[in-house]
Amino acid sequence: MRAAVLRGGRVETRVIEDPVPGPGQLLVRSLACGICASDLHFMDHPEAGAEDDSGMSTYDQDVDIVMGHEYCAAVIDYGPDTERRIPLGTRVGSLPILRTAHGRRIIGQNPDAPGGFGEFLLLDEALARPVVSELPSAVVCVADAISVGWSAAARAQVTAAEVPLVIGCGAIGLSVIAHLAALGVGPIVAVDFVASRRETARAMGAHILVDPAEVAPFHAWRDVASGAAQSVSALVAAGGGPGCVVFECVGVPGVLDSIITGCQRGTRIYSVGGPPSGEHLNTLTAKRKGLNIQFGGGPLPAHWDDAFEAVCSGRLDVTPMLGRTVGLDEVPAALDAARDAAGPARIVVVP
Repeated sequence: MRAAVLRGGRVETRVIEDPVPGPGQLLVRSLACGICASDLHFMDHPEAGAEDDSGMSTYDQDVDIVMGHEYCAAVIDYGPDTERRIPLGTRVGSLPILRTAHGRRIIGQNPDAPGGFGEFLLLDEALARPVVSELPSAVVCVADAISVGWSAAARAQVTAAEVPLVIGCGAIGLSVIAHLAALGVGPIVAVDFVASRRETARAMGAHILVDPAEVAPFHAWRDVASGAAQSVSALVAAGGGPGCVVFECVGVPGVLDSIITGCQRGTRIYSVGGPPSGEHLNTLTAKRKGLNIQFGGGPLPAHWDDAFEAVCSGRLDVTPMLGRTVGLDEVPAALDAARDAAGPARIVVVP
C-alpha cells in the first residue's frame, strides 16, 4: 500500500507492505484521517514514546510507523476469529486502540498498529462503530478529536454555580466548548491568541472571547463571573461567588503553571493539553489555594461513543473546525502546516 511513513524523524510517502488482520481484527481502507497535534508531538518527541513503559505508544526511529488516529474507514476484509457483524463496505470509526498478540497498541503511534495516513489499517472489531450517516468521511473522522474534549467536559460536571474558562481553542478546546454548550453550561469563556480560533470557538458555542494579548484571562473571567453572580444570588448572599473550572487545552510548557498562579482559590483544573517535554508546577501555590487538578487520561469509551454519534448524526456541526483536505503525497507539507496556530483546527488526509 501507499502510505506517509515516519522513520528517523522524517515523513515520506512511499509503498510499504499491506497490513494483515490478525484474530479479532478488521482490515479497513482509510477514507479520511485528521492531522492531530499529538501526531506532531509524537514525531517531534521520540523520547516520549521511548519512556512509555506500557508499550502502547512506541517510537522506534529505525522502523516504519504510519501515523494517523482520527480516521473514518471502510471494512474490506475480516481477520480470523471475527464475528463479521459489520458488512463489508461499511464505513466505521473506532477508539484508536488495537489489541494484538503483544498487548494493546495506540493506532498510529506504534509500528504494530499502522494508522490512517496509509491506504489500509487494522481495527479491533469489538471497538469498531458503523457510521450511521451520509455525512462526508472528512467530517466523520473529526469525531475522535471531539471525543477528547467531550469526555473532559462530561467528567467535569460543571454546575450552575460555576463559570468555565477554556484556554486554547485548538480542536480539543473547541470540543470542550461544544460539549459544554450542548450541556447548557454557560457563560463559556474562551481564550486564544488567534482571532480566527476565537471566532471558531464562538461558532462552537463559546459566549465570551478573550485575546490574552489584550486582557489577562483571569481578569476577564472575574468580570464575567461577577456578572454571572447575579444569577446565583444565594452564593453571593453567603459571601461567595461562582466557582472557576479551567480547561487547559494548549499543551505548551508554562501554561498550566500560569493557571495555578493566576486562578482563584478552590479552582478545578482539567489539563488536557500535556506538553510532551513535561511541565514545572508551583505545587506549593496549588496547595495553598486548594486546587483540584485532573490530568487528561483520554476519552472514556462511553464518551467516545457519544461524541461519535453526535458528529455522525449531525447533532454536533464540526464543519467550523475543518480546513482543507490533502492526499498522501501532501502529508509531509500538511504536517508542517498543522503547526501554524493561525491555521484551521483540522487538516484532513484523504488517501
